[in-house]
Amino acid sequence: MSATLDTTPELEALAQARQAAAVAGLSYAGGVSPQLAWRLFDTGQAVLVDVRSAEERKFVGHVPGSAHIAWATGTSLTRNPRFVRELEAKLGKVQPVLLLCRSGKRSVAAAEAAAAAGLHNVFNVLEGFEGEIDDQQHRGGSDGWRFHGLPWVQD
Repeated sequence: MSATLDTTPELEALAQARQAAAVAGLSYAGGVSPQLAWRLFDTGQAVLVDVRSAEERKFVGHVPGSAHIAWATGTSLTRNPRFVRELEAKLGKVQPVLLLCRSGKRSVAAAEAAAAAGLHNVFNVLEGFEGEIDDQQHRGGSDGWRFHGLPWVQD
């Protein structure tokens, strides 16, 4: 079988995410669950890029081996004007890229910017690292990378 025809369940799931994104009218490749993101990253089928600030990575935790390109920096979360250039310089345009932020919102904005710049293989990791905020103003109680027990470390 030729390499171009080889596929894995994870790559098939990426294709389904891309189709769902097209149906939903998203400008970027689509969203993937934290579990799928981990399988793709762990098997070398995609690159995982943490788009949170350096402070968030250091004090909240991060996925070992993930790349880091901040979408926004500092406590005021000032937008990084070089984000797309840094992303392309580090990763190119071909390999699937999975963007991870705190709750999956900044990573959507980053994926949209990447798509607008011609990077069409960039996906958002749904739920983010910490998950959505709940009624008690806490994160991590019902979703997110850490909630699902996926690998992470803290400095």
